[in-house]
Amino acid sequence: MNEFDVVKAKRDLSSKVFKNCIGTIVMIYEKPRLGYEVEFINEMGETIELLTVKPQDVSLYQRYSRNKF
Repeated sequence: MNEFDVVKAKRDLSSKVFKNCIGTIVMIYEKPRLGYEVEFINEMGETIELLTVKPQDVSLYQRYSRNKF
């Protein structure tokens, strides 16, 4: 997964971010181990929470494309 890819939570990640919640990868950490900073949003596009997650916590929902528009 890459920066700006849209991901979906595979499980409940906090008291606000539940399984199937959608978010965008805003930063990738490679050390000390691979992790993603993800901004999770609600149905209205408002930020719910910003979390650092492990790769196994999320699945790719939509790949970011610079040429989309």
